[in-house]
Amino acid sequence: MITTGQKIAIERTKASRLPQTDLDNIKFGRVFSDHMFVMDYADGAWHKPRIEAFADLRMSPASLVLHYSQTIFEGLKAYRNVNGGINLIRPQSNIERMNHSARRLCMPQIPEDMFLDALVELVRQDQDWIPKDEDAALYIRPFMFASDEYIGVRPSDGYRFIIFTCPVRGYYSEPVRVKVETKYSRAFPGGTGETKCGGNYAAALYPAKLGQDQGYHQLVWTDGLSHKYIEESGTMNVFFNVDGTLITPALDGTILRGITRDSIIRIAKDEGIRVEERQVSVEEIEVAARNGRLRSAFGAGTAATIAHINTIAINDEVYELPDVSTRKLANQIGSKLDDIRRGRVADPYGWVVPVA
Repeated sequence: MITTGQKIAIERTKASRLPQTDLDNIKFGRVFSDHMFVMDYADGAWHKPRIEAFADLRMSPASLVLHYSQTIFEGLKAYRNVNGGINLIRPQSNIERMNHSARRLCMPQIPEDMFLDALVELVRQDQDWIPKDEDAALYIRPFMFASDEYIGVRPSDGYRFIIFTCPVRGYYSEPVRVKVETKYSRAFPGGTGETKCGGNYAAALYPAKLGQDQGYHQLVWTDGLSHKYIEESGTMNVFFNVDGTLITPALDGTILRGITRDSIIRIAKDEGIRVEERQVSVEEIEVAARNGRLRSAFGAGTAATIAHINTIAINDEVYELPDVSTRKLANQIGSKLDDIRRGRVADPYGWVVPVA
């Protein structure tokens, strides 16, 4: 049973932290806005949707989530548009993807209408936290976790769903260096690779740290069975421009269904760019890089939008890619996407959800 149609109770903070916050100097994911949305699941239904002051949580040491990692999350952004208003971009896709993750982890579905209402109202309450610069936005983090007090491996009966926000600027301050990972694995067929669950990211931390110790920002993961085929980067889907064709690994159940990825593909096709979604071998990309046919590569995700890659390490070889200023294809797509979300051009896809 899913309870819908409930009104969101709002209790605003009595002391905003905004006057003491320097929005011109913020680190990604370190500064949090005044409020959060909270809703609890018990007895087969969602109850008490509310917006309240952002605050610490209290929970039992026996909470299931702390022991068996039954937790999922999402990430999206709110943007200031050229008219001074605020836009969400494709929030329905984030809602759909989170409910897909919920099904895979035996968690309850979140009512889509309540989810969207909560996103819009929370952003409305904390809209002053959105920096006014072109590179800034309000990052939105919905997440859900098992809340039962019980030590036993089974799905929880109770859950808590929370959304909070934080003002952000660019995720990367420079083009990124990546290393193709061929030893450790991120996901396997039949696993949880295409869900946004906490365990996926925890398992990736150690090999990512090894890469960072060698001077790389991110890993490019390969398939868990053979390590012959590229899947995705640590926080992004990945694209390659080979001879003017935009190539990205096809979704096969082990790769996150990136919403920014999908937006880039749709814009690229409408801009007349050839796009191929297919199996992409490490060998193919290495040969293209060696022969100068790999014109550019970039990651795509909510946090970074488009993150240019300037270095790719494959096995024992390191390949330097052309300068960012020459990467016309990626810049063209990125500018079009930013124009849509900022309201500089009409939205031909119905992606924009305005926050009144």
